[in-house]
Amino acid sequence: MKTATHSTRLRLTFVAALLLGATLAGAPARAADKTYQVTGPVLEVTDSSVTVQKGKEKWQLARSKDTKVTGDLKVGAKVTIVYTMTATSIEAKGEGKPDKSAKGAEAPAKK
Repeated sequence: MKTATHSTRLRLTFVAALLLGATLAGAPARAADKTYQVTGPVLEVTDSSVTVQKGKEKWQLARSKDTKVTGDLKVGAKVTIVYTMTATSIEAKGEGKPDKSAKGAEAPAKK
């Protein structure tokens, strides 16, 4: 009976570790999966972009051959575009300003 309990505990621990690993491994990917949408009439359509009017602003969104289009995409059509935001490059300059909360933690208080 002792062996069965030990074996069951090992299996549960293994399954818990797998689930935790899968959860942590998927966390960075979820940030890129966040989607946004814009709805409005189409102002311009090209092979590489679609421009829509949203209020007083014009939104130009890039598209590729892999962009899924349903319906007749043409100027004047009302569309809803679902998109993601992904950085293509990042340039960090300097060290930036120190965090005020960290500043107080670095130096001991004077008496």
